[in-house]
Amino acid sequence: MFGEITAQLLEGFGLTLTLFSLTLIMSLPLGLVICFGSMAKFRPIRWISRVFVWIIRGTPLVLQLFVVFFVPGLVFGTPMKDRMLAVLIAFVINYAAYFSEIYRGGIESMPRGQYEAGYVLGMTRFQIFFKVIFFQVLKRILPPVSNEVITLVKDTSLARVISVAEIIMVAERYTAKGLIWPFFYTGAFFLAFNGLLTLLFAYVEKKMDYYRG
Repeated sequence: MFGEITAQLLEGFGLTLTLFSLTLIMSLPLGLVICFGSMAKFRPIRWISRVFVWIIRGTPLVLQLFVVFFVPGLVFGTPMKDRMLAVLIAFVINYAAYFSEIYRGGIESMPRGQYEAGYVLGMTRFQIFFKVIFFQVLKRILPPVSNEVITLVKDTSLARVISVAEIIMVAERYTAKGLIWPFFYTGAFFLAFNGLLTLLFAYVEKKMDYYRG
């Protein structure tokens, strides 16, 4: 029984890891795009980006899941058939908004003098950002980014609200049969994975000690 349940939970955790990985791969770069939009000198782009971030950060992720999954069918008459795709879209949009604010905070915390020094040396704004500013910002934003990444691991459990069979939903099936321990057993999977992520981020932070500012 224990082996069978463990195998089923591992299968559900595999889906959890897939959702986690795809969300990170897409939301990290998208967050940078939104960040640049929020910092744009062209006011319409800046305000559109900031209103978007305000809406996403100001509403629950579970509500966003329902919007992505149900609204296409209600408004356009074309229901979202792929539940996993709906979850992925909602997660990517949500986390991109949060990452964009982390990026913006890191970039805006850099002294203006570094930009001015770059201009004096004849560098373009693009060169200044990616050759001078980027790695300093990366070190500054690593702790809040790591916090969001670990939060994402736990947030994947919300996928079950639209019947995507991640690990918590698999455990709930056993709970319905009168077995409560598999539900708590899922905590071991999350703790182990988040423990590995914590060690990974600690290693990366140590490697980035070349810059102290």
